[in-house]
Amino acid sequence: MRRAGPAAAPLRSWAARRLLLGVAQTAAVVLLVFVLTEALPGDAAVALAGDQPDPARIAAIREAMGLDRPAYVRLLDWVAGLAHGDLGTSLASGRPVSTYLADGYGPTLLLAAVTVTPLVPLGVGLGVLAARFAGRPLDRLVSSVTLGIYAVPEFALGTLLITVFALRLGWLPPTAVGYGTDLLAHPAALVLPVLILLSRPVCSLTRLVRAGMIDALASPYAAQARRYGIAGARIRYAHALPNAMAPAAQQLARTVDWLLCGVIVVEALYVIPGLGTVLINAVAERDVPVVQGLAVVFGVTTVVLNLGADLVARRLAPRAGAAA
Repeated sequence: MRRAGPAAAPLRSWAARRLLLGVAQTAAVVLLVFVLTEALPGDAAVALAGDQPDPARIAAIREAMGLDRPAYVRLLDWVAGLAHGDLGTSLASGRPVSTYLADGYGPTLLLAAVTVTPLVPLGVGLGVLAARFAGRPLDRLVSSVTLGIYAVPEFALGTLLITVFALRLGWLPPTAVGYGTDLLAHPAALVLPVLILLSRPVCSLTRLVRAGMIDALASPYAAQARRYGIAGARIRYAHALPNAMAPAAQQLARTVDWLLCGVIVVEALYVIPGLGTVLINAVAERDVPVVQGLAVVFGVTTVVLNLGADLVARRLAPRAGAAA
């Protein structure tokens, strides 16, 4: 059996520090989520009591739901449940919070997968192309288009696409109403949402890869490789691109995190029953356990994805990772 080399020890130490930081961040997320949901105006008892609530009825509902207990008691009970994988029970429906996640994750995960699949080749390809022709008309064109698209808000671009392709031309459905959660069986309903979700991330990834490639190609090691007679294509793709992809990997992790944690604007605009829609409905109903459960899942997803991105970035560019 091969023994780990000396370089493995700093890597293990770095990974352990990152993991401990992730655990601390997760604990902070749990506490912050509870505090913020406690600060929300009103509660589920008021929402369930109707338009003209009776104080006695509200008090009875609060007692039945356990909302009359001190906040610290509810926090301890909730944390104990989280430790056993129990996200709680909806105050509005009595269903486990995990069923809300199961219902919403399908459409959200599908949107994320369909968006990320073309995102990586598009963003990396355009970034490398712009860097290859840095300062030339093609580079200026790519940079101008990506900057212009990035500046357009999602809701404005979404409204424009619906108006043109759905209402005027009639090529695509304006919303996902009537398709339920089986969006894969109706790919036409995914075209406009995926275009919106792609618009800003592909611009960010393109600009990051372009900047990273230009810096890497201008670095001393690239100049030394040229003096040794190494082919330009090998310098670009075997040496410069991995270093350019280190910050791009972290940006990609943030994009996946955004996609998985409920793209609320797009889901609301196209009436897609994903996690963003579940969160909006839970907030409207003051369904605190559902809001808390979703927020904790979102927070843990963010921590895990960023930890993975840090590991990938360190692998791609060890010197940059060592400085982090």
